[in-house]
Amino acid sequence: MKHYEKAISKFYSSLQFNTIPILSWDFTLLNFGNICKYQKDIDILSAIAFSNQWTLQPKFKEELQDKEQIIVVTDATLKIVHATNNIFDMNGYTVNEIIGKRPKMFQGKGTDQNTIAAISRAVKNNLPFEARVLNYRKDGSEYWCDIKAHPLFNQKGKVVNFIAYEREVA
Repeated sequence: MKHYEKAISKFYSSLQFNTIPILSWDFTLLNFGNICKYQKDIDILSAIAFSNQWTLQPKFKEELQDKEQIIVVTDATLKIVHATNNIFDMNGYTVNEIIGKRPKMFQGKGTDQNTIAAISRAVKNNLPFEARVLNYRKDGSEYWCDIKAHPLFNQKGKVVNFIAYEREVA
C-alpha cells in the first residue's frame, strides 16, 4: 500500500491538480469529473499553443478551473479553431457547431455596433481589448458576455491566433 500511494501521488501531481484521500472521494467525485473535462481542453489548447509556437503561454488551468471562464481561440482571420466545452453552458452551442465560424455568430440586432467597432479596431491593430457585449444563445435568448482578449504571436513576431476569455454576466 505504501508504494501504491507514492505512485498515485506522483501520477496525480503530474496532472497539475492535487491528490485527495480515498475517504473524501464521496465529497469530491463530482469535481473530479470537471477536472477531467477541463484537462481535455487544457491538452487541446496546449497543443494549439505548441503547434503555433506562441511566445506567451497562457495559464489555461487557472482560467478554466479557478476562474471558470470560457476560452475561445481563433486563427489570425478570426475563424474559431477551439472553444472550451463549457461554452455550451453559456450559449447552447457545442464546440463542433462553432469551429470554423467567426465570433460574430453570437451577435444580433441588440448588439452595440460601437462596441463591435472598437473590438474590430483592436483586432485590426493587434491590440488586447476588454468589452461587455450583448450576445445571443442558440435558442435566440440574450446574454451579456464579458470578454478579455488579446493577440498571440509566434516566435517570429507574427500574429497567429487570438485568445478570448469569456464569462456570462448578469
